[in-house]
Amino acid sequence: MTTSSLPLPKDVSALIDRAGEPGFEAWRRQIIRLGGCTNPIHLVGTATVVDSSTGEALLSYGSDVYGGRLLTACGNRRATVCPTCARIYQADTYQLIRAGLVGGKSVGEEVGGHPRVFATLTAPGFGPVHTRRERDSRVRACRPRKSGESCPHGSLAGCHARHTDDDPRLGEPLCPRCYDYAGAVLWQAQSGGLWHRFVLELRREIARTAGLSRGEFGESARLSYAKVAEYQRRGLVHFHAVIRLDGPEGANSTPPGWATTALLSAAVRGAAERVRLLAPGWDIVGPRLLRFGEQIDVRPISAFGAGERLTSAAVTGYIAKYATKGAETAGAVDGRIHGARDLVLLPVRAHVLRMISTCWWLGGLPDFASLGLRRWAHMLGYGGHFSSKSRRYSTTLTALRQARAEHRAEEQRTAFGFGSRPTVTVGAWRYAGRGYSPEAALLAASVREGGASRGA
Repeated sequence: MTTSSLPLPKDVSALIDRAGEPGFEAWRRQIIRLGGCTNPIHLVGTATVVDSSTGEALLSYGSDVYGGRLLTACGNRRATVCPTCARIYQADTYQLIRAGLVGGKSVGEEVGGHPRVFATLTAPGFGPVHTRRERDSRVRACRPRKSGESCPHGSLAGCHARHTDDDPRLGEPLCPRCYDYAGAVLWQAQSGGLWHRFVLELRREIARTAGLSRGEFGESARLSYAKVAEYQRRGLVHFHAVIRLDGPEGANSTPPGWATTALLSAAVRGAAERVRLLAPGWDIVGPRLLRFGEQIDVRPISAFGAGERLTSAAVTGYIAKYATKGAETAGAVDGRIHGARDLVLLPVRAHVLRMISTCWWLGGLPDFASLGLRRWAHMLGYGGHFSSKSRRYSTTLTALRQARAEHRAEEQRTAFGFGSRPTVTVGAWRYAGRGYSPEAALLAASVREGGASRGA
């Protein structure tokens, strides 16, 4: 049999057949317009473009124009779920963080002179785990101990290996029986609440240091922040945050004279070391007083770099990088777990499975019902936002998306010859499914591959 006589794959054959059908170009254009979104949403309905000044209907169209379905991008922020939509989310996050550091998007450039720091708050230890230690550009032994020293369960208390970056043991406990899985899961579930307590305590700490009451602090300054959560190999999140001191009206007002970077740095450390949160279920798993870990990193941010300071560009890129990641970076799974029987089929390492199992166990007990541990078991108990900010840090993701929608509307007015007439689109759409047919998936994959090549 010659190569030319081999049967075509079904998706290729289906795409060729589709190309001969009426309306193929409209169908093709809407697939390309999605930019390679992996799981688009299907809508059925109609829409009318109306002149908002006169009420005149300028254009009407329905999903029948697109082969019966209008497709729109899924908008998922996670790169493992939809790389295309995640890139857009990452770009929006980059602009949001950048505006709060150097100005733009309704924030004045003078914000670049306000006191601001880049802080990293970690989880405490719940038992020794394998780690990669570097000092003076050299990899050190993981956990050096006396030869033969062991834990109460007979496991070695130390590890003299010099782990590589891809060592599967990284993040795994030296002794799973010694590791406090209940404490780790409860810390994870309430880390968002611990961050909230930290922000409240930070305002108090700044006020105390400046010799002000909390009321006087609110009248003279405002604390703003933007943060992301990042999973460590041990399965626990830590927070990276830009923290800034402004005048009382926010980013566009001058901070008072007492507001300095040194004062802010010291206050961040003091508040992070002091804040505590009581976990529920003392009678079941014992007392748990939750706090941040001892590894607290606070570094000043400069506009262009000065000595040991971070630049605004470096911080912006670093935070945006983690905005599209999730628990999969710690070896967990993407989707929710719906039953206990699913646990035995999860393709995860032993440590992650124990954390998920602990979430499932505690989540079934009334004392922990408010934490939603079973709902967030695939996230190892963490159910908070991966990126968040205070209200007046800078612009919002909603404002950025609205600006993009207005730009597209302007392109539509130009394409249909509406000129400068003010228009509004009025529609009635309903959900009709999601995903691609085989031939549409093939076309979307080629668009996605082309976009990845251009970005390389």
